[in-house]
Amino acid sequence: MEFTSKLIEQAVNHFSGLPGVGKKSALRYVLHLIKQDTQDVSNFAEVLKALKSDLKFCKKCHTISDYDICEVCANPIRNHQLVCVVQDYRDVMAIENTGLYKGIYHVLGGLISPMEGVGPSNLTIDSLVSKVATQEVKEIILALNATMEGETTSFFIFKKLAAYEVTLSAIARGIAVGDELEYTDEVTLGRSIINRIPYNNSLSR
Repeated sequence: MEFTSKLIEQAVNHFSGLPGVGKKSALRYVLHLIKQDTQDVSNFAEVLKALKSDLKFCKKCHTISDYDICEVCANPIRNHQLVCVVQDYRDVMAIENTGLYKGIYHVLGGLISPMEGVGPSNLTIDSLVSKVATQEVKEIILALNATMEGETTSFFIFKKLAAYEVTLSAIARGIAVGDELEYTDEVTLGRSIINRIPYNNSLSR
């Protein structure tokens, strides 16, 4: 793709570096921004900068937040004895959108994947174990993707928590093997959480 402007070329290269954005789509975005009001573009740029400078990770559950403690963890009405373990922020959003889950979360920050160089030490698993050991947690729901990486991570957590008196559950498999939580419709995801099963039972599926 040939450009008549180095600025446009640089902007297109940045946009096309985003997941799922090709050069043609990136060029459409850039041309759209050029047509916008200067203040609108400036506001957009400020928001992008703030994503790096102002966002925080909740000190309790590790989800993305505007505050040191996220709104879910800070909410006294939530059931703090029920912890839903998820891969990342997208899964928190997906479950929250069901409106059916009233506990809190623990965000791992990824899944165990030796092929990608991600091991247990790269995730917040030790923090989860500490949470179970030092707080009054009665149930852990393993709500990880139905992929090899998700199953491997769930089993690793199961082994790490085996010594503690805490109920381990897995979401019911209304979600097909290989599916990811963020792409599951809200009704199916909500039912999968409500109809969760003991994790031991999930091992025999």
